[in-house]
Amino acid sequence: MSISSLYLAWVEDLPPRLNAVKATRGIGLVMSDGIVLKTDHYAPRSPGPHPTILMRLPYGRRGFGPIAEAYAERGFHVVIQACRGTEKSGGSFDPFANERADGLATLDWIKAQPWFDGSIGLTGPSYLGYAQWAISDALPEKAAMATKVTTADFRPVVFPAGAFHLNLWLSWVQVIEGLRNSPLATAARMFSGDIERRTEKAAAILPLVEADKAVVGHKVPFWRHWFEHAIGNDAFWHDLDHRHRLTEKTPPVHFISGWYDFMLDPLLADYRRLVELGHRPYLTIGTWFHIAEELQRDNLRETLVWMRAKLMDDDTGLRRNPVRIHISGREEWHEFDAYPPGPASPSTWHVAPDGTLATHGPRSHGTSHYRYDPAEPTPNLGGAVFAFTGAGAVDNAPLEARPDVLTFTSPVLTRDLTLIGRCRVNLAARASHPDVDFFVRLNDVGPDGTSINICDGLVRVTPETPATDGAWQLAIDLHAMAHSFRPGHRLRLLIASGAHPRYARNPGTGEHIGTATHMVANDVEILHTGTSLSLPAYTLP
Repeated sequence: MSISSLYLAWVEDLPPRLNAVKATRGIGLVMSDGIVLKTDHYAPRSPGPHPTILMRLPYGRRGFGPIAEAYAERGFHVVIQACRGTEKSGGSFDPFANERADGLATLDWIKAQPWFDGSIGLTGPSYLGYAQWAISDALPEKAAMATKVTTADFRPVVFPAGAFHLNLWLSWVQVIEGLRNSPLATAARMFSGDIERRTEKAAAILPLVEADKAVVGHKVPFWRHWFEHAIGNDAFWHDLDHRHRLTEKTPPVHFISGWYDFMLDPLLADYRRLVELGHRPYLTIGTWFHIAEELQRDNLRETLVWMRAKLMDDDTGLRRNPVRIHISGREEWHEFDAYPPGPASPSTWHVAPDGTLATHGPRSHGTSHYRYDPAEPTPNLGGAVFAFTGAGAVDNAPLEARPDVLTFTSPVLTRDLTLIGRCRVNLAARASHPDVDFFVRLNDVGPDGTSINICDGLVRVTPETPATDGAWQLAIDLHAMAHSFRPGHRLRLLIASGAHPRYARNPGTGEHIGTATHMVANDVEILHTGTSLSLPAYTLP
């Protein structure tokens, strides 16, 4: 037992260690085109048979070594592999493009090993989860998956609602390039705020295609390839979309995510697809963001329980109800048989000219205005972002005080209002230029005035967006959530036209997002008639 695995077992409150481990590092697996991928094998030092867990990752094997050792100490063979073009593996890193072929070749190698007992589990968060879906239809009969903060289709992650997820990819490029060339220094930068500072600085560069050089000092081939070929190109994404691999034969899956994870909605779409196919997948969602420490802690423990149940036929510790979600506001965990937990009771709130929200009374026929200037873009604050600092729930007061942000606030609540699922903002709007974004957010305002973001959504309007009498009628779905607004609190709807650099600012000119160099300010008008907030309300015990 290494010191790191001992510490991990203590921090994560893992089940007892069962055996010692033999680690064989730096195995060279030859892919079908001759490229060699560096692979490590952690083997239990105890009589078998033992099932296998596979993790394929672009972040370097060293950081995942303690996790692999923790699994192996509890009776699993563990194989971890550096993806093509990362760490010491050969080839060039082209995100998503090679995970199907390389994953299949790795599966073939595992199946040919004398220690392979015929059963395998796939696990890992984020990109590791995508690598799971890429080979999910090629697993043996006895298999299981634990997919975390991920999805089978990354197109809506890269280009949500037609915008570009700028913060995510500028930050991710730094992580990928840094871990390859200087892993220790990059690890230190992750938690010092340096990555976020570099991202913010580079996000101001126009044209955006040149921002890669600002964050890593050189051109990044895949960054430029995406700007040239991936935007609005269905053919580019066809072979990278693995949703069709979710079938009646998909192995048992445990989905794990957070209410502030930017991949939550696509993950929930994968979950619903399996439910529709007759599966009973497990789902765990905490009030976590993408790289939250609590999420990592829960996913390791939950994965061990899941893999033991599905690969070792030992369901000790496996909960009875497949769905477990954390409800913020109440700060409680609740278990259900499905998600969402039955039909909601819709609650609709309408905007008023005095900046209020109301469920009844006369409708306003007025308008509210703001000017969005992409040269001084409305900033993002907290939320479902890829960030080592500043993600999740934060006080939105600085954002709400800006002149390019509108807010509408409800009266003080006299009883609990618990919401589970996706809220929707129906927005009636006009703008002086037809290229404009709308960013909407639901906040919880406490008795002390602190305004905490709960969920949000974005839509990009173009000249092709239909309009009626010169106004757009937009339905904007906010990302999924589970939250209780407590007595004494208020709801607040925030409306803006940007959340920079989370989403690349809309220049207002209709130019290509990667090559745009000109920007124009946009005068935006929100029509009170036709603008409302629809909420999925539930009554909990």
